[in-house]
Amino acid sequence: MLRQMFAVFINLETAGCASVYFERLKFTKRYRFLGIIIFPSFLPPRAKPKNGRLILSLSLRSKMRRHKRWPLRSLVCSFSSSAAETVTTSTAASATAAFPLKHVTRSNFETTLNDLRSLVKAADFVAIDLEMTGVTSAPWRDSLEFDRYDVRYLKVKDSAEKFAVVQFGVCPFRWDSRTQSFVSYPHNFFVFPRQELTFDPPAHEFLCQTTSMDFLAKYQFDFNTCIHEGISYLSRREEEEASKRLKMLHGEDGIDSSGETEELKLVRLADVLFAARMEKLLNEWRSGLLHGGNASSEFPRISNGSNQSMETVFHHMRPALSLKGFTSHQLRVLNSVLRKHFGDLVYIHSNDKSSSSRDFVVYTDSDSDKENLMKEAKDERKRLAERKIQSAIGFRQVIDLLASEKKLIVGHNCFLDIAHVYSKFVGPLPSTAEKFVASINSHFPYIVDTKILLNVNPMLHQRMKKSSTSLSSAFSSLCPQIEFSSRSSDSFLQQRVNIDVEIDNVRCSNWNAGGKHEAGYDAFMTGCIFAQACNHLGFDFKQHSQLDDFAQNEKLEKYINRLYLSWTRGDIIDLRTGHSNADNWRVSKFKYENIVLIWNFPRKLKARGIKECICKAFGSASVTSVYHVDDSAVFVLFKNSELVWDFLALKRQLESSDGPVSVLHPLSKILEGGNTGAADYEAYKEICSSHVSEVMFSDQAETVGVKSRTRPNAQCETETREENTVTVTHKASDLIDAFLANRVEVETATSN
Repeated sequence: MLRQMFAVFINLETAGCASVYFERLKFTKRYRFLGIIIFPSFLPPRAKPKNGRLILSLSLRSKMRRHKRWPLRSLVCSFSSSAAETVTTSTAASATAAFPLKHVTRSNFETTLNDLRSLVKAADFVAIDLEMTGVTSAPWRDSLEFDRYDVRYLKVKDSAEKFAVVQFGVCPFRWDSRTQSFVSYPHNFFVFPRQELTFDPPAHEFLCQTTSMDFLAKYQFDFNTCIHEGISYLSRREEEEASKRLKMLHGEDGIDSSGETEELKLVRLADVLFAARMEKLLNEWRSGLLHGGNASSEFPRISNGSNQSMETVFHHMRPALSLKGFTSHQLRVLNSVLRKHFGDLVYIHSNDKSSSSRDFVVYTDSDSDKENLMKEAKDERKRLAERKIQSAIGFRQVIDLLASEKKLIVGHNCFLDIAHVYSKFVGPLPSTAEKFVASINSHFPYIVDTKILLNVNPMLHQRMKKSSTSLSSAFSSLCPQIEFSSRSSDSFLQQRVNIDVEIDNVRCSNWNAGGKHEAGYDAFMTGCIFAQACNHLGFDFKQHSQLDDFAQNEKLEKYINRLYLSWTRGDIIDLRTGHSNADNWRVSKFKYENIVLIWNFPRKLKARGIKECICKAFGSASVTSVYHVDDSAVFVLFKNSELVWDFLALKRQLESSDGPVSVLHPLSKILEGGNTGAADYEAYKEICSSHVSEVMFSDQAETVGVKSRTRPNAQCETETREENTVTVTHKASDLIDAFLANRVEVETATSN
């Protein structure tokens, strides 16, 4: 049976349109609202799918209510009920779902972790990504062209130690031979370094870089969820320290944890009166127990204007007083009274499973009963503290899972990410890159960086040569069918790998693009890039089984465990050997022994002026280039290392002389003001190793206390140092003499 239906088409603020459906009631002039269809290409943000249909957003409904009449006549058309149902169903089906991403906070962490264990165990590889509160603590700590690999590590170390991780993306990938596709399980963990333990060290501190925070806010990062619901964590080192602290608190190192080890001296009058009152009340209660007197279940409130009260209860099958409303200091005074006047009464502080603390005075009928009670209380406190430590480990359980399963970890330009993982969840970062490499390799033996894969592999590099190898660009170039849900005629992309997403046992193959720079989605993109790259490396996924190990595949051998220390310079470090630029992938063009670092020179001088001053003193070909560290410091690259020490010696000699030479010399412009510092490259490394981060490099050098150096090896023997100093000083004197002779000749020629 046909029902007369009407559709009203209206425009939305988002430049889309919608159809509002009505049914005319039989034998009346009234209409009944049936529903609304919003065209999916213009779907407003607040319109949500429900039961296969799309319902109107709240803002649009409120606008409808304000209309007194609908303009039905000019926009009326007739539909059958089946036709309307068909339109609704087809429209809803054509609407692409949002990207399915599992958001994890502390409220659903435990259940998610249990599911994640099985997913990681079955995975072929696991992609990760991190979002942090910043990258560089000072402008000069950014990656510079002159940074040697060991200096670059120190800068990464500084960043990982000072900034916090606020989101951690984990995305296991598993090959499904039944559907001939990868199945991914993207998880987005909110992480926050909350202080969970009462016996913890001082609360965590971290820096926030304004550009990074603005970047996160730009991409709708939920700061409230992160701070209030973020999962806390303890590193392995912090767990060890907490366990040691726990042993000390509970007497396993010879410390009495039952209370005060010395009698509390009562100095204040209030304490003396409080102690006397407690002694009287406790004596009355004890007498009531022993002699059948007044041991009522509840004492009257103590008449000092407070809410303090005592109530007779049973604690571990023993008669006891439950104490309420007492301060910690008053409890210490009370414990002192018990120790001094009552041998059979014991103060017990306990915590129940909900972590709420309770205080008792318990009666014991013998010394052995007293010892047993104190031991029971001590064991109870210890068990509770151990549970708190296990609970405080928090998100580190995910890191322990990844490490124990020895799965291939996939990241994109991920050296900083790996440094954060070590710093936050393992322990303090080692002092050198070599020590870090040895340690991280023992925890995560297989790591691959997709950025290296894209730049080193000739075919993939050819594919990416016209675009950036950033994560989003690489994803758009290699996986457009995933990002845009479209087919491509590109022969390169026709060999694509199919990838599905599964969350909470719901699997899908079609979705809208997720939120870039959300750690879970970025981890998904990283894994997709890796899967596509493996396909073009010649992986035959049809022959793949769960017994095959990606990490052991010979096609990946030259890419695994190699990470970019510095993308700008192309420094690659081999995690298996600790060597930088292994296999001569790219050799540094700088000889660091030819570099001088100069700081705190007059700000009016720029790189060109500094080069001119030095070339006038040492020859036009003496300096190859000058680079700014920041406005207060420069690197000077000399032609050879001898010129480095000649320059440093000449600088020192000019600064120690008050004669006209120091004023007329070309270097006087650099030394003007008397505060100019200069040293070899090793001084730069020393400055970068400091935990301090001043904004200007010159201030950093002064804070660290690096002095000007005039010899190549500060640890030489005394005789060698003196001999080198004399030689260098003679060279400097010769340079000054040559300069003066040349100036005299020039002045003579001018006067003639």
